[in-house]
Amino acid sequence: MPKDYYDILGVNKSADQSEIKRAFRKQAKKYHPDANPDDPAAEERFKELNEAYEVLSDESKRQQYDQFGNNWESFAGGGGTGGANYRNVNPEDLQDILNSFFGGRQGRSSRTRTSTDFEGFSGFNPFGGNYSQDVNFGNQPQTKGQDIEHNVRISLTEAYHGKDIVLTIDGRRLTTKIPAGAKTGSKIRLSGEGQPSPYGGPSGDLYLIVEVTPDKRFERDGDDLITDVTVDAFTAMLGGKVDVQTFTGMGKLTIPAGTQGGQKFRLSGKGMPKLKKKGQFGDLFARINITVPTSLTDEQKQQVEALRDSLQ
Repeated sequence: MPKDYYDILGVNKSADQSEIKRAFRKQAKKYHPDANPDDPAAEERFKELNEAYEVLSDESKRQQYDQFGNNWESFAGGGGTGGANYRNVNPEDLQDILNSFFGGRQGRSSRTRTSTDFEGFSGFNPFGGNYSQDVNFGNQPQTKGQDIEHNVRISLTEAYHGKDIVLTIDGRRLTTKIPAGAKTGSKIRLSGEGQPSPYGGPSGDLYLIVEVTPDKRFERDGDDLITDVTVDAFTAMLGGKVDVQTFTGMGKLTIPAGTQGGQKFRLSGKGMPKLKKKGQFGDLFARINITVPTSLTDEQKQQVEALRDSLQ
């Protein structure tokens, strides 16, 4: 089927060179294979655009095309576009297109690449050759691969001590450690373990997003912990010692006489490790729950009543 190069570029036959160039840049950016990696139709469209631009951007070829149409090559004495190799396009035009396209997708990496950096650029040149040989790009921005996130769930005990974990990401086996003191929402960065760059730049990073599951024994408040301690009514009234569970074993807490239910006592340094602050810990707060006898004999009731009346 005859090809209408003007229609392919979306311009009128009266278009000047600046209009043709703008149209080519716009269409090439849209259909570039690296912007459509899974679309073979885009690759074919890009070839057609390149072929059309090669002819219409050359005044001599354009004149022959206008006169003879798709048979212009026969009258021009051979040569022609063939596969419309990149080397036939004005390098400055193609560089402008790539600057526009890839500059807009630049990642966080600030290193610039030279023309030789593009030698394996996405492995794509639909017309043969490679980019570094066909055109001189000059310095181009290097694009970093995409960062990815992966959720990791750990217990509060594992958050206290830290945890070595093994992950399988995209078929890769990775080992790392969740540091002691990690909280829900903490991010652990594994540099260079994200998606590879499609443009030959550095790989992205892998971020592990930590979730710490609730613990029946402790409530967490930042680096501090809260635990409930049950005290009988007589110890609360008279004072005494009670056991308190911590992550390093059982501790003793002195209860002063007259302790009230809901009152909290601090055990300094018995909370969670402080993330990135080696050797520093939060505090543990013992929250007092007072229990009372549920069944009394008649004699015991009389004794309690007598105590109550004496305190009034």
